[in-house]
Amino acid sequence: MIKADGLITCEILMKNMKNLDFQILSELFKNSKTSDRKMAKTVGVSQPTITRRRAQLEKDVIDSYTIIPRWEKLGYKLLVITLLKLKISALAKAGYESRRKMASDWMMKHSNIIMQSPCRGSNIDAFMISVHKDYADYDQLANELRRDKGEHLESIQPLIVNLTENRVTKPLSFKYLAEAK
Repeated sequence: MIKADGLITCEILMKNMKNLDFQILSELFKNSKTSDRKMAKTVGVSQPTITRRRAQLEKDVIDSYTIIPRWEKLGYKLLVITLLKLKISALAKAGYESRRKMASDWMMKHSNIIMQSPCRGSNIDAFMISVHKDYADYDQLANELRRDKGEHLESIQPLIVNLTENRVTKPLSFKYLAEAK
């Protein structure tokens, strides 16, 4: 596989993937527990071919297999997308990598933070997605964030989603990607 700066670029990866790879990914998006034998019947190739291609996809494309729970059944009432605006000093080259590493370590210590990344747009530099049992649980995380990382933050803007109401129009799922053309 060709690499650029140590990372596989999406464009290069897409060019090297075969139609069969996309069919396999589509089936895995629908149900990651699907057996190679069942997938072979669905896709119309042999089971060893599926096993071989799936192994390659697991090496190059698939980060991990996971579930998407019904959060409310596990006692989580809130999903929070927190938008972070960093101070200019936090973005300065001097010491940036060490600040980034410390932020990453802080995020990894909080198991209810399910994603965090830098981002661009709307004058926001980073975001995190977290799940919480209640507002007090979120408030504790926000207070820890202010206490531990506040010197580097200009603003913290939470978007709070109530998971207990039956108002979700489209639940979180990757199976929709299987339908993408």
